[in-house]
Amino acid sequence: MLASTFAHHYATLRAAALPARDEAEAFDSHVLAAILASALTEAEAPGVRCADGLGLSPTEISRLISRRFPRYASVGLDGLAPSAPLEEEMLLADLLLAHRSGPEPVSAWLAVLIARRAMRPDHLWQDLGLNDRGELNRLLARHFRTLHAGNTHNMRWKKYFYRVLCEAEGFSLCAAPSCAVCSDFTDCFGAEDGLSRLADLRRRIEEAA
Repeated sequence: MLASTFAHHYATLRAAALPARDEAEAFDSHVLAAILASALTEAEAPGVRCADGLGLSPTEISRLISRRFPRYASVGLDGLAPSAPLEEEMLLADLLLAHRSGPEPVSAWLAVLIARRAMRPDHLWQDLGLNDRGELNRLLARHFRTLHAGNTHNMRWKKYFYRVLCEAEGFSLCAAPSCAVCSDFTDCFGAEDGLSRLADLRRRIEEAA
């Protein structure tokens, strides 16, 4: 049910998007639609607001919709302010904002959106509604170039973000002398596998056929 709801919201948003001028802009529309669809899907549950899954103010949500998806009817976007961010979310948003490199205001929106979605429990690419980690790498390389470039050993992105934040505060995230001898190596560098929401929907359809 959740997969089909996500697919519906995603398809509706993509149909409402402005025509892309190039492939990079089309990718941005895909990413933004996936994040919005994820929040809208969560908001199907009683008592859950879409804004809480985005972190943007009602003004910025309206601006995003009008700039990127002008034909979208804004169903499910109630205009209420999101819940207050956690301290770690604010720190992550500030980190992303400091490293943004893509076109504005998309990079600024993504900094806030990624920080809010990163508070979810899954891999970051899944939290964002993307198809795989490769799309997340592409997103970060485009919009947060220097931050992306620093992850030279392909650490899991949530782990890497926290490592950077900890180092900025002057202490180490890990007591091990190096990653190679750390007992938690697979937790930081293991494969980020799993199904995207759209892939899960396709699997369910095939199983039901």
